Amino acid sequence: MVPVTPAVGLAVAVGALLGAGLCLIAAAVPRVGRAALATRIAPYLIDVSEEARRLVRRRDPRAGSLAGPLLAAGHGLLDRVLGGHDTVAWRLRAAGSSIGVEEHRSRQLLALAAGALAGGALGAVLAPAALSPAAVATGLPLLGAATGVIAMDALLGRRARARLARMTAELPTVLEFVLLALSAGEGISDALRRVSRVGSGEVSRELAGAMADVDAGVPLAAALGTLSRDLRLPPLTRALDHLVAGLDRGAPLAEVLRAQAEDCREEARRRLLESAGRREVLMLVPLVFLILPVTVAIAVFPGLVVLQTGF
Repeated sequence: MVPVTPAVGLAVAVGALLGAGLCLIAAAVPRVGRAALATRIAPYLIDVSEEARRLVRRRDPRAGSLAGPLLAAGHGLLDRVLGGHDTVAWRLRAAGSSIGVEEHRSRQLLALAAGALAGGALGAVLAPAALSPAAVATGLPLLGAATGVIAMDALLGRRARARLARMTAELPTVLEFVLLALSAGEGISDALRRVSRVGSGEVSRELAGAMADVDAGVPLAAALGTLSRDLRLPPLTRALDHLVAGLDRGAPLAEVLRAQAEDCREEARRRLLESAGRREVLMLVPLVFLILPVTVAIAVFPGLVVLQTGF
């Protein structure tokens, strides 16, 4: 039998207090994988609550129960550090992407992890030969993580700019096709629906989405206004605003579309001239460093051959 000494009694008391404290902490910790009440009832309220729709979009079914809270914390950290939630949403919309902001943040986290791993591997290789191994081993993973996040944003911005440029180039042709359908006697809704059905460009796809909303009961003016606000493409916004104004005021839509098509073509011509003016210096590079040296060499080389041979 172990004799009860003051030291043993103190150890028993401390152990009991430690066990009680651990039990209280374990009882206070939420069960892993258990969703919050708001998350559980959100799917039943998506028709009446924007916050419920946001929670449903935020849930990532591919993430495990343990990775879900970590992803949510990572998304919140990126939102606080990078900001620009509305900008990211607009870029995703302009790029024609089907993913949401939360999934884009998840991809940024994956790019961050991949960049950090690549930087860590490179740092492990270069650190022994560097003057400051600790700085190299610490700085390269951070640089790789930042590069991964920035590269994802840059890629999304490039996709959005490229798609908007294609839409700008397609817009005059689409407007002329709508004008042709109106001149043939169709109504504006039927003309837009026909162009969206037979077209294969980006503008036709956006019009198809707007006409799907119209078929679901949304007024035509409201659907076109929503499309204009979502894309924020100045030529398309101007054309749709004039078209909506013509619908409201009863103006001849054929004349409105003809004027907008001419404006779009004039603006495209002006942008082309401005781009050529900005690249005038770049156009001199091949002339000065490629064409001119070859021309001089062709002109001088026969004379040098004659002088060297003595003929």
